[in-house]
Amino acid sequence: MAERNSGLKQGAWVLIADGEKALFLRNVGDEIDMNLAVISKEEQENPPSGDWKTDRAGRFNDGPSVQRSSVEETDWHQLEKERFATDLADMLYKSAHAGRFDTLVILASRPVLSTLRKELHGEVQARLVLDIPKVVTNVPLDEVERIVAREMAEAA
Repeated sequence: MAERNSGLKQGAWVLIADGEKALFLRNVGDEIDMNLAVISKEEQENPPSGDWKTDRAGRFNDGPSVQRSSVEETDWHQLEKERFATDLADMLYKSAHAGRFDTLVILASRPVLSTLRKELHGEVQARLVLDIPKVVTNVPLDEVERIVAREMAEAA
């Protein structure tokens, strides 16, 4: 393996997440040669939006007239993605509080990253060195290492 300066400390955590899957990784290499190893994998079943729908959109009266307006149905699929991101933020907090990591990089889809940014506890935010809005849940780890190394170099 060719050496590349990753800038990511040994023991640093990398979280890869989309709305349904998450990988917690640890750099078992060093700042020169990153080597990400899987710590744990989290998954949730989240059927497509169409599978959640039960009926046509609801309706309500606009007042004393006969006019009725429709009500948009709740997007349960999107709500589940947000709940999953909130759960991830809680897992990160518990791990940070227990001293399991002191450096964190997050690669996540934009919606998940947005929710994570809102939900991350200050103790986790203090350890966050980089967040990357990118979906890499199905990308090989060596490619993830290259992405993180490149983004770390650009952020420096």
